[in-house]
Amino acid sequence: MADLYDIIGVPRGASQDEIKKAFRKRAKDYHPDRNPGDPKLAERFKELNAAYSILGDEKMRGRYDRGEIDAQGQERSPFRNHRGGRRAGAGPGGGGFRFDFGPDGPEDIFSEIFSGFRGGRAGAGRAARARGADVEYKLSIGFLEAARGGTKPVTLPSGRTLNVRIPPGIGDGQQIRLKGQGEAGIAGGAPGDALIEIAVEPHPFFQRKGNDVHVELPVSLGEAVLGAKIAAPTIHGMVNVTVPKGSNTGTVLRLRGKGIPAHGERPEGDQYVRLKIVLPDKPDLALERFVRDWPGAQDETLRSRFRIE
Repeated sequence: MADLYDIIGVPRGASQDEIKKAFRKRAKDYHPDRNPGDPKLAERFKELNAAYSILGDEKMRGRYDRGEIDAQGQERSPFRNHRGGRRAGAGPGGGGFRFDFGPDGPEDIFSEIFSGFRGGRAGAGRAARARGADVEYKLSIGFLEAARGGTKPVTLPSGRTLNVRIPPGIGDGQQIRLKGQGEAGIAGGAPGDALIEIAVEPHPFFQRKGNDVHVELPVSLGEAVLGAKIAAPTIHGMVNVTVPKGSNTGTVLRLRGKGIPAHGERPEGDQYVRLKIVLPDKPDLALERFVRDWPGAQDETLRSRFRIE
């Protein structure tokens, strides 16, 4: 038999907890109910049980590490006992194990791995039905998809493609659970679920704060001074808004009900449009002449609150 630590898949310095975790994982992978008709894995499963019967017991592990017993649990000379070298409880000839372990032995762990295990020690190869494991995915969606909801195709490792329903208002980092789309169950048990974590991509001009949406909208000097009706974007499409006469950069317009749609127990949000006055990129001579002749062009009082004594 190979080194027991290699069989379980841990280094010699591993803790008992690390040994237990590694055993659980391999026992699940090698279990006969998961691999019917595979004699190689069935043999590995037996070796794994035998290895854990020693390494899973701190006293037996210590004796193995000191060389007092071999990989089969038999006494090594000069430690051979009066029973002729057979480990207590071994079958005829000393080569077989009667899997009769204490607490935390393989059967106890199998009862955790395979829910509903029946048959005790005599039924170590007959795990009952167990639910399959859940699987996790990450799915990137656009800001508008997250805000408005919709459907998005997702391809599972099996190659199957599903149209996942995106609920309106889903947030970055939230999960969508797809029942029965995880790993297959054991011995006819129910399959696990697929857990899809949502990553919401940023938008070039919309920002979300709770259920409200914020956007900064440029307006011309004329629109701000004289007032105007302009088109503004919302997550639901373009709408007409009124820019009040004499508006300034920082003026905020509230569009009720134009934010994130109502979902769950949360009501619909609003959209807030913050105006920003933008001058022409190219010089405008008429505007320059107007400003030059305008009495308020040099108004020092605008910055009075920024004075530092």
